[in-house]
Amino acid sequence: MKKLIVCTALLISGVFNMYAQSDKGDFELGVGLGLNLSNVVVGSSAENSTNSKIGVNFGVSGEYYFSNRWGIKAELLYDSKGWGDGFFENENTNESYTTDYNVNYLTVPVMANWHFGSTRRWYLNFGPYIGFVLNAEEDRGGTDVKDAFNSTDFGIALGIGHKFDIAENTKLFVEYDAQSGLSDIFANNLGSSVRNGRSSFNVGLIFTNL
Repeated sequence: MKKLIVCTALLISGVFNMYAQSDKGDFELGVGLGLNLSNVVVGSSAENSTNSKIGVNFGVSGEYYFSNRWGIKAELLYDSKGWGDGFFENENTNESYTTDYNVNYLTVPVMANWHFGSTRRWYLNFGPYIGFVLNAEEDRGGTDVKDAFNSTDFGIALGIGHKFDIAENTKLFVEYDAQSGLSDIFANNLGSSVRNGRSSFNVGLIFTNL
């Protein structure tokens, strides 16, 4: 698992470096953080969703522009997910209780990014993501439950945001983004599939003309 994470990070870094060597203005590097609201959906209906929990995300992004309207954007994020008021049964003590679940991922979205409006300061992005489980525990007793989860999570990411000029070659961005999981997060699950859902409000800085 550690080798996979390292390889992914090196791959993203290599792509960023390759893009940074292109013409000026064709590449932007961003850093940001956000406040997450996450839950899980059981089965095929969004009505069967759990209570939400609050988490955080932070990371870096890079965007390569194919034109003044379109680019491809990749991110490398620490992504805190999970859900609230889940049920946990401790097999060692036969104790059962309600608790929150904290599941942290290294998430890599790769998205098409459309810049719109007269000044192209608005943007809309969409595309797939893959997440790698870093750790997982239930909150009340602090029990490690990572072995119950699949090591990877796949889904669709989308977002909308706006950029503000704050200095030469530096912009502030404010955005809303969401992720909808397509794969079952649990290993060896014999019941209905359980999929991640996550929305987030993010802020950060974008550096241009690298």
